[in-house]
Amino acid sequence: MNKEMSAADVVGQLRSGMTIGIGGWGPRRKPMALVREILRSGLKDLTIVAYGGPEVGMLCAAGKVKKLVYGFVTMDAIPLEPYFRKAREAGAIEVMEIDEGMFEWGLRAAGMRMSFLPTRCGLASDVLARNPQLKTVRSPYDDGEVYVAMPALRLDAALLHVNEADRLGNTLNRANDPLFDHLFARAAERCYVSTETLVDRFALDAASAKLNFFERYLVSGVVHAPFGAHPTYSGPDYGWDLEHLKRYNASAADDNGWQQYVAEFVACSEAEYLAKAGGAERLAKLKTPVF
Repeated sequence: MNKEMSAADVVGQLRSGMTIGIGGWGPRRKPMALVREILRSGLKDLTIVAYGGPEVGMLCAAGKVKKLVYGFVTMDAIPLEPYFRKAREAGAIEVMEIDEGMFEWGLRAAGMRMSFLPTRCGLASDVLARNPQLKTVRSPYDDGEVYVAMPALRLDAALLHVNEADRLGNTLNRANDPLFDHLFARAAERCYVSTETLVDRFALDAASAKLNFFERYLVSGVVHAPFGAHPTYSGPDYGWDLEHLKRYNASAADDNGWQQYVAEFVACSEAEYLAKAGGAERLAKLKTPVF
């Protein structure tokens, strides 16, 4: 019943060539401690499925990504993730760029064990022209409706970050924007969760229970990773580290910028990473952005 694992344990259960979904949204609640462990590993040829943020750029820069399925890749205040941009412009990765709503519907289809779900998202847009593998379907009810048949986005594994978890696999997301993490959990064969706080077993009241967005049976492993979403934010615990993100963004303009970033922030332990990022006292004071 104890699902606690280390980040290395999680990555040890992943394999090259897998399709991996990464939860969060842009610079929100990305499981960066798990992503950094992937960067330290020999994994390659991955298909990454994400509402992307810096994790996508880092994985592209490290040569881990074969294909990317995405609705966007952004750091919000920095509109376009720099290393993703370099990989995209160089044609270094296969891509499936789709409407954000289509992306959601693909996750829902996978979680419902459906081969596709119909949606109006993407109609009368260039999405279908850019993704000729996508098909349309006509309504069987003689009403003349035509829909995009959004295929299921089935995942071998999902990686998520939450505020709290227990060792049984129950999770709590206390953010104001929980968004679609529960859909990633349900779309995946296995789901691994990093968490700010880990306890033996929750004793939840009704108010807290509502913050448990997916069932514990979906969770294969739980990693205790305080500040594990850094440099993205994990409200209400801490905000994004815009200073760090700007420095990361600037590194993409240098010929060996990625190698320098890796040497300082990846080729080290997580404890060393947090110390280099300013330590727990500084990170706890990072303010969440207001949109």
